[in-house]
Amino acid sequence: MKHFLTAAVALVAVGAACSADADRGDWRRRDQDEAFAARRAGQIMPLRQIESRIVPSMRGADYLGPDFDPGSGVYRLKFMRGGSVIFVDVDGRTGQVVGRSGY
Repeated sequence: MKHFLTAAVALVAVGAACSADADRGDWRRRDQDEAFAARRAGQIMPLRQIESRIVPSMRGADYLGPDFDPGSGVYRLKFMRGGSVIFVDVDGRTGQVVGRSGY
C-alpha cells in the first residue's frame, strides 16, 4: 500500500508539471502569434531588425531571447552577463530603448 501511495503522489506531481509546461507553451504561442499579427499589420518593427540594433551594444553579454507584450508593443530582450540577468525593453514601433534593468 505504501508503494501504491508513493506512486500515486509521483503521478500527480508529474501531471501537474506537464500541465504547467503546457500552459507556458500556450502563453508563449499566443505571445508569438500576437507579435506576428502586429508585424504583418505594420504596427511593429521586425524583431530581427530590433535585435540587430540592440544585441551588438550588449558587449560581453549572452543574448537569451525576446518576449513581446502585445498590450504595449514592447519587446523585452533578455541577456546574461557575469551571472546577472539584464532586461532591455524596446518599443516595437520605433526601436527605441524604453527601459533597462540589471547591469
